[in-house]
Amino acid sequence: MSGGKLRENAQMTFLKLSRFAKEPPFSHGQAPRTAVLYCNLGTPDTPTTPDVRRFLSEFLSDPRVVEIPRLLWLLILHGIVLRFRPAKSAAKYASVWLPEGSPLKIWTEKQAKLLQGWLAQRGHQVQVRYAMRYGSASIASQLDALKAAGTTRVLILPAYPQYSATSTASLFDAVYNWAGQVRAIPELRFVNHYHDDARYIAALAMSIQRYWKNHGRPDQLVMSFHGVPERTLHLGDPYHCECRKTARLLANQLGLAQEQFKVTFQSRLGRAKWLQPYTEPSLIAMGKAGVKRVDVVCPAFTSDCLETLEEINMEGRAAFLQAGGKEFHFIPCLNDDPEWITALCDITQQHLAGWPTQAAPDAPRLAASRAAALALGAKQ
Repeated sequence: MSGGKLRENAQMTFLKLSRFAKEPPFSHGQAPRTAVLYCNLGTPDTPTTPDVRRFLSEFLSDPRVVEIPRLLWLLILHGIVLRFRPAKSAAKYASVWLPEGSPLKIWTEKQAKLLQGWLAQRGHQVQVRYAMRYGSASIASQLDALKAAGTTRVLILPAYPQYSATSTASLFDAVYNWAGQVRAIPELRFVNHYHDDARYIAALAMSIQRYWKNHGRPDQLVMSFHGVPERTLHLGDPYHCECRKTARLLANQLGLAQEQFKVTFQSRLGRAKWLQPYTEPSLIAMGKAGVKRVDVVCPAFTSDCLETLEEINMEGRAAFLQAGGKEFHFIPCLNDDPEWITALCDITQQHLAGWPTQAAPDAPRLAASRAAALALGAKQ
């Protein structure tokens, strides 16, 4: 074997052994590119038991989601939970599945496309992609695609208005894990939360007011937030406080007195004590107490999904009516509401500040830069 061939084989072996991924082709003089990665939780690919099992395995294996001793939890997860829960969950997913697929995926994808359009109308040359923390369209795969397209700056924008280590921090972990395997890391920015952003609160209030204009007003408005274990509050997670602030600001915007609304927490998992009061028991208590009509809104969810469409609009509805309530109304999530997309665009634009997203590429300058690089021995 020739010396050149030996060197080539050695180089290929080195590349395979490197912990860092090979960089995509680079053209000297190409303009810097900015992107927004809009991130949501994720969804199974189909409402079938095998796909739901795969999704739940990834989701519930995340130490940010379940904070009990690792070995003990993995034994419970694979020995009990993943044997019985996927079939039940698959039936629930099937009850809300649309012909086009998962509601969460449909709305998240649409929000990302609308966000790119809104930004373009304001003159921003920004690519917007959506990603999921668990399941398909993973954060790593979407960041790889952005790098391959020459992206040099990425804003990580969660679909979660309230910060929680179980959700926001987990998706940040996924970004950091990806970056740990990349040689040339793009500039990164992270939006931690926008729970008290006036534009987000106004979009929520307007969506509720429009609903009331068409359907009348309730005796009680229930603001149901996704729950987390109570111990996370005592360990310093700001989620509970941010949910309460969102609720207070929203109630103020709607002109509600304290007795006209109630804050609850849903989606409890396991037997540990979670943030209270719990949503379904609260609805049952209202029905038994003679409350005739309740409206439920879910401010922590920006897209309708299993937790809103099945857990609230089906299970919560049945619980309230069976307890003696007369009318149950579910107010849809913000989804593609124009006020919400405008607010999301405003929030995004605020966090893009300082990045050159509006300046057109300077062709002569870039051509001169490329010529200078080539003269110094750079590859094409």
